Amino acid sequence: MRLASKIFLTSALVVVVLAVVGVLSLRAVGRLASVNREITTRMVPAMRLAASTRDAMPMLVRLEARFLVLHDPRFMSAWNERGDRFRGSLDRLREYATSLEEARLLDEATEGFERYRGTVGQIQALVGRGERRRALALSEGAARALADRVEATLEALTESMHADVLRAQAEVARLEARTWSGVLVAFGAAVGLALLGSGLIAYRLTQSLGTLSAATAAVAAGSFEEPITVESKDEVGELARSFNAMARELRRMEETKEEFFASVSHELRSPLTSMREGAHLLRERVSGPLNEKQRRLVEIIAAGSDRLLGLVNQILEVSRLRAGVQPIQRVRLDLDKVITRAVEELKPTADQTGVVLEREKLGEDFSLPGDEERLLQVVVNLVGNAIRFTRRGGRVVVRLVATAQELEIQVEDTGIGIPAGELPHVFEPYRQAHGDRGGTGLGLAIVRGVAQAHGGRVTVESQEGKGSRFTVLLPRS
Repeated sequence: MRLASKIFLTSALVVVVLAVVGVLSLRAVGRLASVNREITTRMVPAMRLAASTRDAMPMLVRLEARFLVLHDPRFMSAWNERGDRFRGSLDRLREYATSLEEARLLDEATEGFERYRGTVGQIQALVGRGERRRALALSEGAARALADRVEATLEALTESMHADVLRAQAEVARLEARTWSGVLVAFGAAVGLALLGSGLIAYRLTQSLGTLSAATAAVAAGSFEEPITVESKDEVGELARSFNAMARELRRMEETKEEFFASVSHELRSPLTSMREGAHLLRERVSGPLNEKQRRLVEIIAAGSDRLLGLVNQILEVSRLRAGVQPIQRVRLDLDKVITRAVEELKPTADQTGVVLEREKLGEDFSLPGDEERLLQVVVNLVGNAIRFTRRGGRVVVRLVATAQELEIQVEDTGIGIPAGELPHVFEPYRQAHGDRGGTGLGLAIVRGVAQAHGGRVTVESQEGKGSRFTVLLPRS
């Protein structure tokens, strides 16, 4: 799957989850709006109307009593006016009734009020005929009982409607809580999916790019052997396959270059050997005496042929080491004696350049299987480089360290050091950190090749202006 498809799929899953949350939330919000609309447009007005109708009943009773005591027809007119409004309120309450219980209570209240109004009419008639005693008895008896009954019925109706409001409010609270819970759960699921998807993609990318980065560093260091194994079919996999193709081409070019150098060096070796031998014979006056000018020319030819032959031999050796065909004659040897030979060989050079050459040993047993001449070449190359790059009055220390598993050859100097940018490349063939100091750029490549042929490795630490330390680590077995 393409990388873009993976990212799109992860995003699509998150969007789908959020869309589902949105739809469910809209449905819940619609339900909440419906319940709230029911509360605000029906239940609350109904409860308020029922309460106001209930509260109007005591006023009707007071108007009835005042008429009975004062015989003022204005009180009866006011009673009739309020009674009509009371009856109208009962009719409007029927529009809000939603349950059989509320309808029953309204029927009971309406019937009771009509009976109460009829009783008040009887009281008015009795007062008009002057039968005050009978009117008073009727008011305090039947009329009062009917009024109390209507008021109690309206109180029950108000409580029923109030209970409806409370139930609706509880439903709103439950809907709100359920909506929030669903939103939070779905949001958490969306976040989890996003994190999981992006985490998996980031992990795969990091792993693949880390492998690619390590392989790139290896190629930059001159190693073209290890292909990248990336199984993904996305752009990173394509990049890895392109990188492998590039590495194969670089390896082929490197092999072609090595073959070319080896072939040229091999072809040059025979004529250079003949030139050197001829120059030496002339210098030894085998063909007759030489004048001063002829002798000087012969010396130049001999020195040049020696230098070129040495360079050719080094090129051949590097090529064989890199190809893994350089013969290594392993015998049990004392590495301390090898270092002694190297130091004795280079001591005159150090004295001549004003560099102090010292030796140190840490440990006792310095034996290991190896090729004495190749290891001598390693020490000579390292110490020779250290002397060449150390100023007069400086120090070069050759230190031999014995550990349980390895022997270490440390060559430490107080020379000019190596620039930080050159450290990763110092062991590459034909690479020189300081080209103005002479050399071919092959010595350290030979050191690394010989160390690797013995199953070891070589490291370098350096600080420009303060010196360097090369360490060759060789296994004891």
